Amino acid sequence: MTWPMLFGVLSLMTFQLADSAFVGQLGRDPLAALGFTLPMQQLIIGLQVGLGIATTAIVSRTLGAGDELRAYRLGGLIITVGGTLVFLICVTLWFLQSHIMTALGAEETLLPLIRRYWIPWLLAAWTGAVLYFGYSICRSHGDTKLPGYMMVATSLTNIALDPLFIFTFAWGLPGAAWATVTSFGIGCLVIYPKLLKRHWIRFDLDQLALWQALKQLTGIMAPAMVSQLMPAASAMLATALVAGFGSTAVAAWGLGTRLEFFSIVVVLALTMSMPPMIGRLLGAGDIEQIRKLVRIGVRFVVVWQLAIGLIWLVASGLVSELFTSDSDVQDVLAAYLVRVPLSYSGLGVCMLMVSVCNALGLAMRALLVSTLRLFLCFLPMLWLGSQINGLFGLMSGALVGNLFAGVMAYSFYRSGMARLKNEAPSAKA
Repeated sequence: MTWPMLFGVLSLMTFQLADSAFVGQLGRDPLAALGFTLPMQQLIIGLQVGLGIATTAIVSRTLGAGDELRAYRLGGLIITVGGTLVFLICVTLWFLQSHIMTALGAEETLLPLIRRYWIPWLLAAWTGAVLYFGYSICRSHGDTKLPGYMMVATSLTNIALDPLFIFTFAWGLPGAAWATVTSFGIGCLVIYPKLLKRHWIRFDLDQLALWQALKQLTGIMAPAMVSQLMPAASAMLATALVAGFGSTAVAAWGLGTRLEFFSIVVVLALTMSMPPMIGRLLGAGDIEQIRKLVRIGVRFVVVWQLAIGLIWLVASGLVSELFTSDSDVQDVLAAYLVRVPLSYSGLGVCMLMVSVCNALGLAMRALLVSTLRLFLCFLPMLWLGSQINGLFGLMSGALVGNLFAGVMAYSFYRSGMARLKNEAPSAKA
């Protein structure tokens, strides 16, 4: 179940890196504008992932209970609620854009460029969220292949359209967003007819016990969503800290963050594939098998992410030259790649533990892990590092914070498992 999602998520991260590489050729200001937009993107992604977690949990459980018709109507409800929520957030962000950018420390000269970029970018964010909800319905029915294939197809389309829209049509930075709108729009035109043909979504919601369904959805979605929104809040505060060192620092930090998303793609795939497996084992009361599964996952993530960090360290000079033509941004990005990626093993373990805790029904524990990772480990270390050694110290602080977060998250998971084992006398020894 992991392989299709791995290739799908990898392709998504690849097109985001390609976006950054193409935009990087436009100069420092477009790259900085992209960097200031990134926290808002994480906000929307947090909402859609939180709803995706709830989708997988509720629809799969309903199917397991044999009530297929209710599962189909729940699919329609999720599409309706999710599309409406993301639309309202996008409209709110549009009206508050100047206040948000000023609060994040954006220079006055960047605001007109950001304003031109935000209309197509917000449209791309909404289209991408609606497409993601379709993917979540597929996964809840046990189909990871269709979402995986579609992620690859839309990403390749985006990469092909980027140079055409950015350079050939001379649309510049907004062209990158229009390429995303086009590719995600094509994805929606493919995925939703298939969902309707398979009868996996129905919109006769008047036949659904609507209040009960919304209550069930909110019970899982709310803590999961808040947990997923924590990184967005952290990204805003981190960007504000980095902005104190100028637009060059923001541009490099934005590129580094994109590379981070790419680097943790295997972890992201595991967070999508492991919860259904854990849910089935939990239903069977096989706590010991869950422990073995998670132990394998954690060991793999630590070794894999450490190897990725070492690769970025060795290739830091070459990569920085590849992604931007600005020499100042190159220097800062190279410094980032020497430090921060070495902590991706801790970050990966933390992300995996949040997903595992949600699958175990420990949603509040998952929320606590996310909150403590950002506001006890990551952000304080950023601030402390910046006080000791400026921008480079801030990057070292990110390294230390991520490693602390991994240790903390695993200890919280183990205590949660111990509690579950005590509460389940039927668990297998």
